[in-house]
Amino acid sequence: MKEYSSADIRNLALVGHAGAGKTMLAEAIIAAGGVINRLGSIENGSTVSDFQTAEHERQISIGSSLMHTDWEGKKLNIIDSPGYLDFLAEAKAALHVCDCAVVVVNATEGAEVGTTQVVEWANEKNLAKFVALNGIDKEHVNFDTALAGLRETLGSAVTPLTVPVNAGPGFNQVLDVLTKEVVTYETDGMGKSSAAPADGDLAEQVESMHAELIEAVAAADDALMEKFFEEGSLSDDELKTGLGAALLSGELIPLFATSGTTNVGVSRMLDFAAKFGIAPTDRGPVPAKKSDDSEIEVGIDGSDTVLLIFKTISDRHVGNLSFFKIFSGTLSTGSDLKNTTLKGSERVGQMFVLNGKESTAAEKLNAGDLGALVKLKQTHTCDTLCGSKADIVLPPIDFPKPNIHEALRSKNQGDEDKIAQGMSALHEEDPTFIYKVDGELHQTVMSGMGELHLRVICDKLKERYNVEIELFEPKVPYRETIKGNGESKYRHKKQSGGSGQFAEVWMRISPKERDSGLEFTESLTGMNVDRVFVTSVEKGVNTIAAEGVIAGYRVVDLKVDFYDGKMHPVDSKDVAFQIAGRGAFREAVQAAKPGLLEPIYNIEVKIPDDFTGAVTGDLSSRRGRLQGMDAVGGFQVVKAHLPQKELYRYSTTLRSLTEGRGIHTEEFSHYEEMPKDMEQKVIAAAQKEKEEA
Repeated sequence: MKEYSSADIRNLALVGHAGAGKTMLAEAIIAAGGVINRLGSIENGSTVSDFQTAEHERQISIGSSLMHTDWEGKKLNIIDSPGYLDFLAEAKAALHVCDCAVVVVNATEGAEVGTTQVVEWANEKNLAKFVALNGIDKEHVNFDTALAGLRETLGSAVTPLTVPVNAGPGFNQVLDVLTKEVVTYETDGMGKSSAAPADGDLAEQVESMHAELIEAVAAADDALMEKFFEEGSLSDDELKTGLGAALLSGELIPLFATSGTTNVGVSRMLDFAAKFGIAPTDRGPVPAKKSDDSEIEVGIDGSDTVLLIFKTISDRHVGNLSFFKIFSGTLSTGSDLKNTTLKGSERVGQMFVLNGKESTAAEKLNAGDLGALVKLKQTHTCDTLCGSKADIVLPPIDFPKPNIHEALRSKNQGDEDKIAQGMSALHEEDPTFIYKVDGELHQTVMSGMGELHLRVICDKLKERYNVEIELFEPKVPYRETIKGNGESKYRHKKQSGGSGQFAEVWMRISPKERDSGLEFTESLTGMNVDRVFVTSVEKGVNTIAAEGVIAGYRVVDLKVDFYDGKMHPVDSKDVAFQIAGRGAFREAVQAAKPGLLEPIYNIEVKIPDDFTGAVTGDLSSRRGRLQGMDAVGGFQVVKAHLPQKELYRYSTTLRSLTEGRGIHTEEFSHYEEMPKDMEQKVIAAAQKEKEEA
């Protein structure tokens, strides 16, 4: 295959809210580039980028896919990322390795919550942005209204580069603001077009918009701005230079009117990307670290091979497929690499460039390029691979944290090992899926980005590992504590055939400040108890504190003082004092006004303005306490404290309340006392469970 220099590569991430048409836009791009000879469709599962069984069944993108095409001598690498909120994290990985975000927006719906989220992530990476205003061929499209909405949400930098001439059904013409041409597209879906100079009203319109574009470009460069004011225009070379600077600075966000389903307007966006788009060489070095944790920068012109694995998928035919970006140097088949993240080594056997599931072997790729490796032994997503001379660890992808949690159990006895193996493999493939075995609560909990995300995980476990699991509400890690002082004098005496057991422990407990844990002290005087038994009592206390006294949850935030007791010269031993320590602690806690603490989470809910009342009302019904609200574009960010118990499947409820347009994040904050009625219910449920066990 053709080898491309770093300067001739364009890495484009197609990102946006679900339903914006990213997959069909990707299909249109590779059709225009001649990769395919006809457009596939989502309905019949024939698109290049949606090739997973789950994607065909649900007719949505679940994983991102990598494609490429040549356009005007430039290699366009395209990552089509999901927009459904459960899988939106895939977009963050795409933005981590791409040089430009193509923000795809539904022309009838405008910017939605997923749109603002991916734009926020793109801004964090200082990425240039295009807007593809897609679906211009749909009914009731109003370009001016859509443009105004985007400027309100994304800012005044949004500037049309193409404008629809005949928006709505039959859309086949755009007005190119840069070239001042009317571009007419053929109707076969392959993106072929012809152009002619704009005339009449269109000529007047495009002249005005062209002048606005030049002014926007000049605003990003002081020298250009000065020349623009002096002469009132810029040369083609100056415009080209200024466009790149304006893109990099964020002063310009070009907007293109497109229809992915009919392949109209797409070629002009590709023209712009090839001529003026951001190459890997246009961006600065990436901050990284050495193995000794010292800081270093990785530049695209570096000689050492440095690459990052940004995605892993499991292919039943070839095994694991590892997607990578080369940040420095070159990569060739047969190369020996070291994994600086895990301190391992890898050999590059086969290397591919991809169009969906179709792969083409590549012998060599240059810095800035994207590709895939197969059968890496121990390398996973976010790992850095380097040549033998390099000692560099690239920053990993900062994936969003899961916001839905389910406990699980196997439907069939004996499948537990296969389930653990499957979940481990799926976590390596998808870092937003997390599972943990909770020894304290005796349950395995899986976490993901939404209910559908977890359903897909369950389907993959069944399909790949032939195991089935059932999900249920996880236990909440409540804590037990005390509100007053308590005291106990507990005697343990056991007499049996041989030697007996004897121990007497005198204990005082008192409350401590929140989050201080459990403090064990001894203030023994005299010789009533040999000091060798202090450790035994402490072991007993720690054991019962971990098991709980009133409801089976860990006891925290109190001070224990072992101040006296009695022993027997023959029958006193370690086990006796452990048992007495447990008994004394239990009695002292019961005498000290015990109660329960519940975990409280900070949550942030991002919603369109229209749903604010419904969401805040629902939070109040869940015992939530509002902490404030911030307006961001046309959206509200609601901040609240919410008990963990009330967060179960909250993401599902939120989407129901907001017609799928709300997202939330959650993070543990603190523990606090439970309301008495809730506390009694939890204690009663624990006692019932104990009796039934």
